[in-house]
Amino acid sequence: MLLKMKFTQQRRVRLAQGLWLLSWLAVMCGSFIFCLGVYLKTELLRRAEVMDNTEIHVVPNILMMVGLASIGTNWVASRVCQDSLDASRFPRWKVLLLVWFVVAALLCCLLLAVVVLSYALQGHLEESLKVGLRNGIRFYKDTDVPGRCFQKETIDRLQMEFRCCGNSNFKDWFEVQWVNNRYLDYTSKDVKDRIRSNVDGRYLLDGVPFSCCNPASPRPCLQYHLTDNSAHFNYEYHSEELNLHNRGCRQALIDYYMGLMNSTGPGVLSVIFIQMSVLVSLRYLQTAVEGAMALEDPEGDSEGYLLEKGVKETFEDVKAKVLNMLKFGQVDPDAGESPEDADNATEKAASPAAS
Repeated sequence: MLLKMKFTQQRRVRLAQGLWLLSWLAVMCGSFIFCLGVYLKTELLRRAEVMDNTEIHVVPNILMMVGLASIGTNWVASRVCQDSLDASRFPRWKVLLLVWFVVAALLCCLLLAVVVLSYALQGHLEESLKVGLRNGIRFYKDTDVPGRCFQKETIDRLQMEFRCCGNSNFKDWFEVQWVNNRYLDYTSKDVKDRIRSNVDGRYLLDGVPFSCCNPASPRPCLQYHLTDNSAHFNYEYHSEELNLHNRGCRQALIDYYMGLMNSTGPGVLSVIFIQMSVLVSLRYLQTAVEGAMALEDPEGDSEGYLLEKGVKETFEDVKAKVLNMLKFGQVDPDAGESPEDADNATEKAASPAAS
């Protein structure tokens, strides 16, 4: 037996009482994990328009699923603790506890996977934001195109909220036409010259939208002619600290979301520790109570352990029990055949041989 311990009746009662409290703590932790997943999912959906794919959503999806499952499994553990002190009610949990241990171990593995995925998916998040923001900036001017009419508002609110500008930096706005054609005066020589000077016939500016302006700057916002030193008084493009947000929105969003996910790491690891404590404690309680019942002395001393055999032998036993449970639900095609039918089938099979 692996990690065997001696349990008196008083010690089993204390273990059951402590495990009952720990189970309800784990239920609250499950609620915390679920709420954490909902919050992260909501924040990702809020920026869905500037993301190219939803691969990162696997993290909040697992958190919500594991949170709900944790609430259910730990509630079951609290009921087992109550019935462990009643010799007539505890045996009904014997079969269900095998499934419970498998589910609880799976939940711990999934929570650990969440911590790993939070770091592993950073590259996917960055690429998704890179493509999504690039498309968002490109469609910024399409305020009269169905499906894109809110893109301008989304980008403007994003840049003001996160104090950022462009995808990588403010120069990204120099490469796209971000002013709608309906607001261009085609009789103006400047407009005509800019459109003719561009191969694609786009109206390009060395300027940025108003949402790029940094309100903390003492100088009034300079949105246009940012690369023309003569267009502004006392201004030097290369040396002047522009009164625009210096950080790109891609980096700002990556910092924000990775900050959220990294902050969930310690919390999730704490929940894993609590869940493992419930699992180990319930295993000791189960084996101690079953040992006392096997001795037909519910109030006598008994032994509790984690594994009755070695790790490899226990794995094989659990595998065999699970397969037997799966086979239990299958219908044997020969089960409904009567003995007379079986005898007739045997005689028919033997008659050609006799002839």
